[in-house]
Amino acid sequence: MIPETPIIPGFHPDPSICRVGSTYYLVTSSFEYAPGVPLFSSSDLRRWTQIGHVLDRPEQLERVNARPSGGIYAPTLRHHDARFWMITTNVTNGPGQLLVTVEDPAGPWSDPLRIMDAHGIDPDLAWDDDGRCWLSWSGELPAGQQGILQAQLDPVTGSLLSEPAVAWRGTGGQFPEGPHLHKKDGFWYLVIAEGGTERGHAVTVARSSSPDGPFEPCPFNPILTARGTDRPTQNTGHADLVQLADGSWVIVFLGTRPRGSTPAWHVLGRETFAAWLSWDDGWPRVGAAIEPDRDEVLVEALTADGIPLSFVSPSGLPADLLRIEGGRWHLGENAFVGRRQEHLFTSTRAKVGPGVGLELRIDPHHRVSVRVGSQSVRAVATIGDIPIALGELIADGTSTIELRTEPSPERAGTLRHGPDLIVARVFDGREWRDLGRIDGRYLSTEVAGGFTGRFVGLLAENQDAVVHEFVYRGSDSYSALTETQGLLS
Repeated sequence: MIPETPIIPGFHPDPSICRVGSTYYLVTSSFEYAPGVPLFSSSDLRRWTQIGHVLDRPEQLERVNARPSGGIYAPTLRHHDARFWMITTNVTNGPGQLLVTVEDPAGPWSDPLRIMDAHGIDPDLAWDDDGRCWLSWSGELPAGQQGILQAQLDPVTGSLLSEPAVAWRGTGGQFPEGPHLHKKDGFWYLVIAEGGTERGHAVTVARSSSPDGPFEPCPFNPILTARGTDRPTQNTGHADLVQLADGSWVIVFLGTRPRGSTPAWHVLGRETFAAWLSWDDGWPRVGAAIEPDRDEVLVEALTADGIPLSFVSPSGLPADLLRIEGGRWHLGENAFVGRRQEHLFTSTRAKVGPGVGLELRIDPHHRVSVRVGSQSVRAVATIGDIPIALGELIADGTSTIELRTEPSPERAGTLRHGPDLIVARVFDGREWRDLGRIDGRYLSTEVAGGFTGRFVGLLAENQDAVVHEFVYRGSDSYSALTETQGLLS
């Protein structure tokens, strides 16, 4: 059954998971945002806590911020020989794949070892019983053969010990990618994604008695897909497997939650979902959903204790852009620092000085900003590089501003309601005043394109500027959100 609630909400795609004892560890893609590759842990597979980032230093993140939807693509996380191994692709700083290791996942992780001769994306690591390391990835050979490629790897030097060969081309869907190789009961299972990461996305699997094939496809592929269904979770694919201590199995995968009228739009990006996995005559079948409770309200603030782990930036490392002096935060000029929008309904408030604003964005070309100037507060939407003035209010200096995402009002007799409504507000000293509203579809992946999701955060313009407060509130229940103290006042 396809879950309706993600285990890790918001823009957290391409999950990879491993277990060490009774603790599970999971990483996801991060693309142009730094730090890179968020790392989570859990003891029950339902409640996850971010414990850091794998790539958190400039030496590990060269050219990550080069372009939207560039940077760090799908990672694989494994635990072998008392070490954690994470391998990924930095598509804006090629060629090859990047491998980092650590004994304690809290870090620091090693500087990247570059695997120069593996051209492509979505690398995976697996070790056989003889200790040989197998590298699988999605790519194309010089002769033009495409699919899931494979070679033996020396994980110490980064050298390939065999010539890359096509292990499997999938079942015919476009873009066979995201390979993960697992062993069970004498068979090696190659789990991949096909069909593109949009509505045609699917998980397929093949098996072999040897890690390098030949691979026999599952007779009931795809084992997971939402295509052609009315499920609230769509685009399901790019899966990884983990075996529990009791011998049972779980599958984690990405999906989206499109909303609004047809064709529906998703705004939170590709999220991580989970389900139980059973085995039928030696083949995996997806079972009951694994879902956390999402009615609670998350509140996260920027405090004197430091920058939250959730904060990232497409402009550099947040710690280099946002600093505290004299009890006040200062944001460097021309910088954006923020967090993922992880909930369907949100309220983000900030008290800031001139030159700072709040911004909700998919990328620099699709965003809504509330900017504080020396004499006024202005709300501006940018849709495909076209600026749209939403509203302005005369104000003097430091102001309290807000960006909200609310349920979209359905228009009777039409098919024109989007996934949500974005509202920009300012507090005039007595009450909240609307500066403007815009349909949330214009800040969706279906409009903006790319592989990420929405972020909300602080934006500085042409000066170093002061931030007094920043508070994010979010919930998948709008009633729960509005019941929080002071939210509507």
